[in-house]
Amino acid sequence: MERVRFLEHRGRQVLLIDFCHLDPGQMLAVVDRVRQVVTAQPRDSVLVLADYTGANLDRQVATRIREVLVFDRPYVRRSAWVGIEHLPKAYYESFRMFSRRDFPTFRSREEALEWLVNEEPQSLAPPA
Repeated sequence: MERVRFLEHRGRQVLLIDFCHLDPGQMLAVVDRVRQVVTAQPRDSVLVLADYTGANLDRQVATRIREVLVFDRPYVRRSAWVGIEHLPKAYYESFRMFSRRDFPTFRSREEALEWLVNEEPQSLAPPA
C-alpha cells in the first residue's frame, strides 16, 4: 500500500500521509516521499491528512518531520492530524513552533477529512 497518496473526499483531493504502525526507519522514507509529492503541487493547494496511529517516532524522525513541515509550508492549504494521542506532546509542540503552523487533531480520519474539505477558515478548527 502506498503510504503517501491522494484520495478523493466530497470531490476534493486530499493527500493522505499514512504513518500508521511504522517504525522510525520506515517513517523516514515516508517523510522523504511527502516532500517530493507536496512540492510537486501548486502553491497553497494541498489538503493534508496525516495519520500517526501507532507510529513510533524518535528524535531523528521528529527532526526530519520539522524540516519537511517548514519546506512544504507554501504548498499546503490545510492540514489535519489523526492518532497523535500516544506521541510525546513535546514533539507535537515543536512541530507547531518550528513550522509556525497549526495542526488540528481529530479522533478519526473521517472527522479530519470533513474538516479539511470544509471551506471555513482554518482558525475555526475545533479543539482536540
